[in-house]
Amino acid sequence: MDALGILWFVLIGVLWAGYLFLEGFDFGVGILLPFLGRDDVDRRTMINAIGPVWDGNEVWLLVAGGATFAAFPRWYASLFSGFYLALFLVLIALIFRGLAFEFRGKRANPAWRTWWDRALFLGSAVPALLWGVAWADILHGVPIDARGEYVGSFFDLLHPFALSGGIAFLLLFALHGAVFLTLKTTGEIRDRARSAALRLSWPASFAVFGFLAWMYVHAVAAEDKGVVPGIVPVAAVGAAMAVSWLLHEKLDGWAFAATGLAILLLVATIFANLYPRVLVSSIDPAYSLTISSASSSSYTLRAMTIVAAIFTPVVLAYQAWTYWVFRKRIGRADFEGGERG
Repeated sequence: MDALGILWFVLIGVLWAGYLFLEGFDFGVGILLPFLGRDDVDRRTMINAIGPVWDGNEVWLLVAGGATFAAFPRWYASLFSGFYLALFLVLIALIFRGLAFEFRGKRANPAWRTWWDRALFLGSAVPALLWGVAWADILHGVPIDARGEYVGSFFDLLHPFALSGGIAFLLLFALHGAVFLTLKTTGEIRDRARSAALRLSWPASFAVFGFLAWMYVHAVAAEDKGVVPGIVPVAAVGAAMAVSWLLHEKLDGWAFAATGLAILLLVATIFANLYPRVLVSSIDPAYSLTISSASSSSYTLRAMTIVAAIFTPVVLAYQAWTYWVFRKRIGRADFEGGERG
């Protein structure tokens, strides 16, 4: 395999890990909105906790998709042909989620805001679930033929292993969002977020453990364990389990780091198990797309590497600056009495 092909496989894994880490707490806050927001002021506070950063976090998805298209065009084509309906649902959910951020505060009418709150909840929960389903499918295998074309239906993507991945992602993102709110908010909302995180920590941990254990059993049965070191999935489960203790000790920052680490290690486990393939065929292992068979030309990969080396540090510095500027905690007092938000 071309070394640049392997490099871009790793870089795409990093991009997806970064996206799911950052967008994960955005999704989590949206998922928790109807449960932690007891009135309009609570919900406005929660929305504004992620308001300055959610759109920047979504840029990681665009970059990951663009990098996949440029570096592995056959992988990109097979994904969009096979996952078309699922990706369409994700796109619709993300569109309504973005509209909710923009239009919720345009009118003070309670029915108007309730409608957009529901859109924000579904626009967060649906992608969180379907991203887990999609990555579980990519690893488990989907019906693609010798030409790399998907020959199954939408419901072929919804087998038990894929659904276990979706549930693991959904619960882990909800936990990630709850811990983020303990860092970003004050007062009663922070207390409720801490209580929610404590209640979610063990279900999320067991969901992650179940998904990773099933992944290992499947890999052993198929004799395709990839290159994943055992410490990686074990550490992912351990990080998720540590959240409860860290919150009890009032170590909110470390608890957020633990949920983030669990997400990063979960993605690392998926990519390490996937290597050297990029998409597994459930029809015949010989039909699976690999790094070498799906990658672009060496010239394209070299050009992409040069561009990434120049602009990636700039983008990371800008996003870090954004988080630093909007680091202040917020609470009900910041929004009581106002009409917008």
